Amino acid sequence: MLLNKLKKRALRLIDEDLRVLDFSFGLPYTYMLVEGERGKALGVAMTLPEEIQRYDNSIDETSVEAFIEKADSLNIIERSLALAAINAVSQYYIDLSSAKWIDAVELLDDNVEKVAVIGNMPPIVSALREKGLELYVFERNPKLWDRETLSDSLEYWLLPEMDAVLASASCMINGTLDMLLDMAKNARIFLLTGPTGQVLPEFLRGSGVTHLASMKVKNTERAILNLKLGRFRGFSDESLKYVLEV
Repeated sequence: MLLNKLKKRALRLIDEDLRVLDFSFGLPYTYMLVEGERGKALGVAMTLPEEIQRYDNSIDETSVEAFIEKADSLNIIERSLALAAINAVSQYYIDLSSAKWIDAVELLDDNVEKVAVIGNMPPIVSALREKGLELYVFERNPKLWDRETLSDSLEYWLLPEMDAVLASASCMINGTLDMLLDMAKNARIFLLTGPTGQVLPEFLRGSGVTHLASMKVKNTERAILNLKLGRFRGFSDESLKYVLEV
């Protein structure tokens, strides 16, 4: 399971006492702020309210390591907090010297014809439609469906035919990333996109993921205020988008 590998790689990476300054399981994102000798770093993970069944968890220690240990938990709350912690650690150590400061859709060249989008992300879907590509948009949450959205049950049928897959990084939280990678083996590009994809590229090497498109938070205090106020756009306004090759 990929989440188990992420957990082990993140725990091995930590080489100093990273302190948890703030964290929250909430809407729109679960987040964690850590601080070490290099300064502060904010990691986030999209909260999936439709996945929540129980509102309790077994976390009783609030260290970075204790949160990360829950990455492969069956409890969605624990997984969300764990991935926010992994992302905070990733953002603390990340090297963006090789990053491309572009939008995810700019990766697709003229050789790409069939594209799947996992998770109905309107800005990305709109940009891809403008490119005139053969586009398939899959969504698990019926509340996010529109007339051109397909049920995620059709991924088994269609993903093997895709040239490129752009997946919401929240697929790491709901535990579907392993299955998506297995079904999309023929795709030249498999990109994880969104704030939840703040993980270090080296954590995903060998998995089948080819690119990460996420964001580096520059103003952590302002970003956290906007997160507490439930502002999607306000959070991203304090960040810089980047694309990294895995």
